[in-house]
Amino acid sequence: MFMAMVKLENLSKGYLVTLCFLLFIDYLSKIIALNYIEVLQQNDFLPLIDFLIVFNSGIAFSFLDLNNFVSRYILLIIVFFITMYFLKIFLDEKDNLKKKSFLLIIAGALGNFIDRLPDGVVTDFLHFKPFDFSLFIFNFADAYITIGAVIFIFSELILLKSKNESKN
Repeated sequence: MFMAMVKLENLSKGYLVTLCFLLFIDYLSKIIALNYIEVLQQNDFLPLIDFLIVFNSGIAFSFLDLNNFVSRYILLIIVFFITMYFLKIFLDEKDNLKKKSFLLIIAGALGNFIDRLPDGVVTDFLHFKPFDFSLFIFNFADAYITIGAVIFIFSELILLKSKNESKN
């Protein structure tokens, strides 16, 4: 069933290698964080980012972090179907920039999905704190999703601008 959905001619080796590389970086970074950073102990790293491990049973910015069995695994199922939807969009997309944005989003969603599988939580460890003001804690998969979404929005704005210019 899944293979019928996947149009293999639209999944080049380059995209597949990039996806695997992004997943590897995310997974490796979480393993390193878990092995070398103590939970809830802040460690200075860069002026804007330090290390602080937290376990998020919700989604972005701990939204829906109800920390119970049902919400954890319902989110897992929802994330799986959303990821499959983005995979279908990726495979159907013709624009290279949009394909790259969807690839980042898929890599981030899969990275957090894989992390959530064993215990229903995602490991976040990069603490963004400009001017010592704590904004959020994230991981590489979250960064992939955010960067992918920003690239997609900009590509849509560029497309909209070019359509408006062609009308004039």
